[in-house]
Amino acid sequence: MTFKESLKIEQKREARKSIERETALHEATQNIPTFTETLKNHGKWPLNRVTPSILQVNIGKLCNLTCHHCHVESGPTKVRENMDAQTVQRCIELVQKTPSIETVDITGGAPELNPHFRTLVVEARKLGKSVIDRCNLVVLFEKGQEDLAPFLAENGVHVVASLPCYTEDNTDKQRGRRVFEDSIDALKTLNRHGYGQQSSPLRLDLVYNPLGPNLPGPQSSLDAAYHDQLFREHGIVFNSLLTITNMPIRRFADSLLQSGQYLPYMELLTNSFNVSTVDQLMCRNTINVAWDGKIYDCDFNAAMGMGRSNEAGQSVDLWNIDSLDDLTGNRIYTGKHCLGCTAGAGSSCGGALE
Repeated sequence: MTFKESLKIEQKREARKSIERETALHEATQNIPTFTETLKNHGKWPLNRVTPSILQVNIGKLCNLTCHHCHVESGPTKVRENMDAQTVQRCIELVQKTPSIETVDITGGAPELNPHFRTLVVEARKLGKSVIDRCNLVVLFEKGQEDLAPFLAENGVHVVASLPCYTEDNTDKQRGRRVFEDSIDALKTLNRHGYGQQSSPLRLDLVYNPLGPNLPGPQSSLDAAYHDQLFREHGIVFNSLLTITNMPIRRFADSLLQSGQYLPYMELLTNSFNVSTVDQLMCRNTINVAWDGKIYDCDFNAAMGMGRSNEAGQSVDLWNIDSLDDLTGNRIYTGKHCLGCTAGAGSSCGGALE
């Protein structure tokens, strides 16, 4: 069987799995109020966009890991779903046309594996924008990425690195065998290039998400524990820890369904709704663009296929808008998964909201 044939079979399997999953999720949450209903009950509807300050670019699903919690279901076989040079160039053009954009937030997959990742970084920096690289750490040791750490440092890229736990056992359970060990080596490499050091402008933040169907603990407490453990055990320094709630979609939803925990988790999110997080939701000032140029309100909506449409019913993409400001004031598309961002202290790509 050729690689193309194998890829086609996998894509058909994924499409079938997606339909089965959505049916199961719908049946499991019939009695859970919609996010719209929840907002209306708290006087927070409608939920509209403000002037955009962040463009989040999901540059592709190709990744060197296959993590259990991954909401975009990225992995080593996702070679087709990757942003091409033309789409990257259009991202840059729209950033240039939208002065309110302050940050270009690059995610994936492992965004660094896209051949146009470095072009996007360099061009965004030339425009004076902050650039975030959402890094899985172990990508630093992939073939062809030997100079990644110095490249990021030379361009002043803010690295946001995923490390689900400061212990080997918990990290490897979620991300795969030996990932913790390689992640520690990668953090040491970034430290050697100036990241996370007190006197350095190079920012290194870590991301924590729970191993199971629980809300993250207090961000400040976990931050202190990570700083203490990583420095004491490995001599590693970093700036801040960001806590992110696991979204009840895709791979994480599958694991919840298999363990019978999906409904209890949704009930936990619903019962933990925190109205004070709503005005700070990242979907209000962040625009997400997928690898194919389609525009979404957030990366989670993109994973769910909840693309934006214009008045003519056409999908909104990078080529049928003149500026990212065109979306200001638009109503945000929501689903029950949005409860993950408003539960407890709230959750965003920048960590807790409170």
